[in-house]
Amino acid sequence: MFNLILFGPPGSGKGTQSERLISKYGLKHLSTGDLLRSEIAAQTALGMEAKKLMDKGQLVPDEVVIGMISTALDNNPQAKGFLFDGFPRTTAQAEGLDKLLKLKGTQINAFISLVVSEEELVKRLLNRGLTSGRSDDTNEDVIRARITEYKNKTSIVADYYKQFDKFTEVKGEGSIDDIFNALCKEIDSHM
Repeated sequence: MFNLILFGPPGSGKGTQSERLISKYGLKHLSTGDLLRSEIAAQTALGMEAKKLMDKGQLVPDEVVIGMISTALDNNPQAKGFLFDGFPRTTAQAEGLDKLLKLKGTQINAFISLVVSEEELVKRLLNRGLTSGRSDDTNEDVIRARITEYKNKTSIVADYYKQFDKFTEVKGEGSIDDIFNALCKEIDSHM
């Protein structure tokens, strides 16, 4: 089983590249946002607990999210591996994920971060804002604040995976195919 964490700031191309990587390597996409929505829609105990908290504007505790990931892993025994999207975002989440995966007899094999200059990110997001309907993609100040927030929060998670030699950066600028090929080369080196 091959487990990958793909990271990158808003506008780095994670969504585009995730789809291609999932297709090529037969990975199961694990987005914590999608998991939350799915558990709530299915009205599971974890989903109802999460909904109560979210309705109050509170964050869903790490244990609940880890529980949902555990369920997703159990529900996909045939998966060749998982691509984690949007998780982990803190060292505590990374440690919790590692502990869960160890219990399941697997691990994170690679943490790859797409690196894109701030000016390119702003340009991409403003461009995406013309068609996405997302208000947070239309205001340059909001975009720059999102990028700063990303840098502040995720550099800590990157440092966590660096200590296990699982962290790599891939240049996220250039053609979609060039970026995809660079990602594949990196993934292949960890398989």
